[in-house]
Amino acid sequence: MAALLQQRIRALLDADASATLAGIRRGIEKESLRITPDGHLAQTPHPKALGSALTHPYITTDYSEALLEFVTPPTTDLQQPLAFLDDLHRFVYNNIGDEILWVNSMPCLMGPDSDIPIADYGTSNVGLMKNIYRRGLGHRYGRAMQTIAGIHYNFSLPAEFWQLHQLLEKDQRPLQSYISDRYFDLLRNFQRYSWLLLYLFGASPAICPSFMQGRGHDRLQALDKSLYTPYATSLRMSDIGYQNKAQSAVELNYNDLESYVQSLTRAINTPDPEYEKIGVHVDGEYRQLNTNILQIENEYYSSARPKRSIERGERPTLALERRGVEYIEMRALDLNPFEPVGIRERDLRFLDLFAVWCLLQESPELDETDLRATRDNIRQVAYDGRNPELEINRRGEAVRLHDWAERQLEQMQPIAELFDGLLGDRQYRDVLEEQRLRVAEPERTPSARVLAEMERRNQSFYEFAMDQALLHRDHFLGRPLDPTKLGQFEHLASCSLEQQHAREAEPEPPFEEYLAEYFR
Repeated sequence: MAALLQQRIRALLDADASATLAGIRRGIEKESLRITPDGHLAQTPHPKALGSALTHPYITTDYSEALLEFVTPPTTDLQQPLAFLDDLHRFVYNNIGDEILWVNSMPCLMGPDSDIPIADYGTSNVGLMKNIYRRGLGHRYGRAMQTIAGIHYNFSLPAEFWQLHQLLEKDQRPLQSYISDRYFDLLRNFQRYSWLLLYLFGASPAICPSFMQGRGHDRLQALDKSLYTPYATSLRMSDIGYQNKAQSAVELNYNDLESYVQSLTRAINTPDPEYEKIGVHVDGEYRQLNTNILQIENEYYSSARPKRSIERGERPTLALERRGVEYIEMRALDLNPFEPVGIRERDLRFLDLFAVWCLLQESPELDETDLRATRDNIRQVAYDGRNPELEINRRGEAVRLHDWAERQLEQMQPIAELFDGLLGDRQYRDVLEEQRLRVAEPERTPSARVLAEMERRNQSFYEFAMDQALLHRDHFLGRPLDPTKLGQFEHLASCSLEQQHAREAEPEPPFEEYLAEYFR
């Protein structure tokens, strides 16, 4: 075990820091496509019974009008996000008729790009901006890529932990500066080691051929009426998914908050010749917000992001600059098609372990060697992660994935003991043991289970995914919400519609002025 990691864990154990972990706050953002009974993307508008996608705190849309996004409030109770997700699914199924929620990260049967409806947020300036931003994504990357779904895990450590940890480190900086710097330590290591999450939790080893229509692919093979690679873990995170070549020139600097904001701001303010060809305002209609490398901060896809709650009209980079990092958004997780809400409690416990492990070990600045290794490893593990002979890049050195993963999980053992000291049981150690078994026996991974089930049932990816979607639909419809909880969700939906109408009734400057002021 690395000396610094061992030293920090020992200091926390000696200081009996377990109690400070009780204040960890967690939240989940989960995306799911609405589909028709025959497996095609739903063309219907966002159901009014679900409320306003602009103002509802828990039910919104992502890129497409058909791509629902469920958001759970942050809480210190690890089970609560999953329970809340379960309630949201039951409420949604009560209000979408015969439509079904797709349970896989890679989308259902796809028609041409023009058949993918872009999310509509109404006529207010902020609603128009959200819609135009999505139009820009479609022009830049194609709409199909924007229908890919995932799970984001929002994680923050409490002030009590940071105060104790800073004291043990003998650090004299202002607390928020220390917190922001340490979160960036976590983020750099997350970049280095997120390939491990793809191996352990990737669940998209196959796709529908319709997703690739009009596009070439070098590594995918035909399997019945599907495309796949034999050892794939997460095609969602491959270069046919989020890790697309169009953003390969964007290099964010994760070495500290100031450098991160500067590099992100530079990308937002630097024109791109290819996007200039698209144009901004053409034939009386907006095609994108601007012609820069990134329209706004969220356009850059990263496996993890530093986050700060924003005020109305505030840009994310300004919020970070003004008030520092508040929490980390982990974005490398596929939907698990074997779980009704897409993720398990045990998975959340491992993400806790992984985040704290990334925080506590040494985290040197990311140089070009690290960045190249990170890109190579994500691509390799996405396509070939379960190959027992696969070697990946550890700062220029080829190492077997199996050996490196075993070593990393071994280093997490005392962190699991730290967490279990809080609970008085061994739940975190049990979760760690489960991941060790997945490394030793790749057939236990979700990606392997998907392919095994397709083979056992003699099904294509679409047929397998559709069966799972119907199974989960029946799971939610068979457990309707009690009248009190149903009434609460109906009230939230009604209030959100009123809030959108009120916002649209407010006097606003012309949209061009609003946009210029936003980017000023």
